[in-house]
Amino acid sequence: MEYHIKDINLADIGIKRIEWSGNFMKVLKMLSQEYKDKLNGIRISACLHVTAETANLIIALKESGASVRLCASNPLSTQDDIASALVKYYNVEVFAIRGEDNTTYYEHIYKCLEFKPHITLDDGADLTSYAHINNMTNGIVGGTEETTTGVIRLKSMQKENILRYPIIAVNDSRTKYLFDNRYGTGQSTIDGILRATNILIPGKVVVICGYGYCGKGIAMRAKGMGARVIITEIDPIRALEAFYDGYEVMPVNQAIKIADIVITATGNKNVVDKEDLLSAKDGVILANSGHFDVEINKKALYELSESYEQIRENVIQFNLKNNKRIFLLADGRLVNLVSAEGHPAEVMDMSFSNQYYSVIYILNNKLENKVYTLPYEVDMKIAELKLKSLGIQIDKLTKEQEEYLKSWREGT
Repeated sequence: MEYHIKDINLADIGIKRIEWSGNFMKVLKMLSQEYKDKLNGIRISACLHVTAETANLIIALKESGASVRLCASNPLSTQDDIASALVKYYNVEVFAIRGEDNTTYYEHIYKCLEFKPHITLDDGADLTSYAHINNMTNGIVGGTEETTTGVIRLKSMQKENILRYPIIAVNDSRTKYLFDNRYGTGQSTIDGILRATNILIPGKVVVICGYGYCGKGIAMRAKGMGARVIITEIDPIRALEAFYDGYEVMPVNQAIKIADIVITATGNKNVVDKEDLLSAKDGVILANSGHFDVEINKKALYELSESYEQIRENVIQFNLKNNKRIFLLADGRLVNLVSAEGHPAEVMDMSFSNQYYSVIYILNNKLENKVYTLPYEVDMKIAELKLKSLGIQIDKLTKEQEEYLKSWREGT
């Protein structure tokens, strides 16, 4: 068995955390029992954040008969004890070390593709794009993508007609983005900021760049903790939505002048750019909750600084030439995964159930080389299973109500 991890002796810590998360991932367990042995002979390569929740997805796939290799989708998000436990107790070939350099990161991606997978699971599309760039797509019948950022990249590949195998956009399932992006990102981002800084949120001016479902979740949690929340947007509809949700809306360059904390969640680069850094209030805290570390212009931040130093774990203080200070959290990477533990297991239960079901769907359907969303019925099934796991019952339509909704004749 091949693997590359930090320390196998961390496994005893990791297995306890995996089992703890598993207690809150009941839908995933239901699906793995329903499709037991349906993945016999299938090889799966996964490029995901190596967390306790991810471990439960990998275990579910293995219990269904698949062979799995796992690498990290972010150099700083790996939980080394989880990687070790997967190797020692579940015989999963893991290639992930927290803090790995860029060369090692892509070597690990190569090891996952060298496995000649039938299916790829991706978080950010690095695995999929690497496979295409290096002509390693032979034998791959389909893949999945977990994030907004990754889906954007893959739809661009489809538009350019270079996508060589079908992709299920897990992020576009309602049981993913309505819950993972909103409640998961909202809670875990605030958690990461608090663990890194130990600051008081009430009374702070919190600027959130981007009002998609991730931004909505962060705004909701910050507001609930007593912050004054400002939203920045490029989309006029989302800007209006933010305004009518009770938030102030203004451009980044204006908002950063009064911000105590700035959080990016857009999926785009240089959202906080050089001119914004120069305008920033002294002592502003910058954090990113988007997938890649490109949303805050780190190159400009270094160029504008006389000096910098790490003053806390996951906090770098930049002393700018204009005598202002800027504090960057988690090196501009995903603050919720670098400074904290990522999304809670209960919400990842639905996200990873979509990942799991996507594998089944790819194998059971002949798909073109396009980006797909799982059918509405699958979304409904996962939601129903989640309600069942929570002990919640809901109403059903009567026959009279069903007929009323089908008919156009009955009016006032």
